[in-house]
Amino acid sequence: MSTAESERKTQNLPEWKREEVDELVEMLESYTSVGVVNIAGIPSRQLQDMRRGLYGSAELRVSRNTLLTRALEDVGEGREELTEHVAGQVGVIGTNDNPFGLYKQLEESKTPAPIGAGEVAPNDIVIPEGDTGVDPGPFVGDLQQVGAAARIQDGSIHVTEDSQVLSEGEEVSQDLANVLSELGIEPKEVGLDLRAVHSEGILFDPEDLAIDVDEYRADIEAAAAGARNLSINAVYPTARTAPALLSKATGEAKSLGLSAAIESPDLADDLVSKADAQLRALAAQIDDEEALPEELRGVETPEPAADEAETDAEEDEQPDEDEADAEDEPEDDDDDDDSGGEGLGAMFG
Repeated sequence: MSTAESERKTQNLPEWKREEVDELVEMLESYTSVGVVNIAGIPSRQLQDMRRGLYGSAELRVSRNTLLTRALEDVGEGREELTEHVAGQVGVIGTNDNPFGLYKQLEESKTPAPIGAGEVAPNDIVIPEGDTGVDPGPFVGDLQQVGAAARIQDGSIHVTEDSQVLSEGEEVSQDLANVLSELGIEPKEVGLDLRAVHSEGILFDPEDLAIDVDEYRADIEAAAAGARNLSINAVYPTARTAPALLSKATGEAKSLGLSAAIESPDLADDLVSKADAQLRALAAQIDDEEALPEELRGVETPEPAADEAETDAEEDEQPDEDEADAEDEPEDDDDDDDSGGEGLGAMFG
């Protein structure tokens, strides 16, 4: 609607209505999220309590539907789409919270309430098994009349099993309303039902906002973890994956250095430890203890570390080029063997 047309329509209104529309427009323009809520069936006193409960986070305003429609059209910017939901007993609510937060707040503020005759059941109505606390009398017949399994037991009326007495969408009879009231069963929730919310140019229906926050958070966390793993496996550096990629590369470089026995100050300790473990494993296979230095007699075969086991397995699968060349070379003569023994003796005293 154009501004000129809106002004002409507003000028035709009585003074009090123009003031009401102006106040509504001011209210609607002051919030980032605006919604239409159903207030049918909410007593005035309870509605005031809800309004006070929203104070500080949201503002509820109730007015005539024609004036609400006029105000939404005057504001424009897509909020005129909410006029489709202005029907029956409704109000407008504004907040600077996001629509999901508003929906959650309204749902959590709902309270149980009794249901009256002629109302439609919002869900299946069940009378639970157990002692009703009602003394024996005509009430047992009333329970049976509405479909509950009931009998007199131990001096009171008992419902012998969970009994569904009405299905969702069916109309509540006067007899059932009386029975539920007597039992103190409040099968409906009273609160502000959100019909639609307009925020940042988008119109949200309640179905769009009814999400399980914990499940949604878990899905986001799982997706983020999967993306991080993919980035690391694809070696795609980002601010979040760079430390992990560097750590992984460091580990792989170290493993390669140990496998290739590369002499490096950073690998010296590990190479010595690996050589010592290999020497002890070899010593454990020699039956003649007199052929061994004293410190190696009676040693048991050490359990290889995980890294060493993987390295040894890789070495078994892919023989070193030097070893392959050694197979083609002629065997050393006895003098070489003796000199090797002397070297071993010199090493171990």
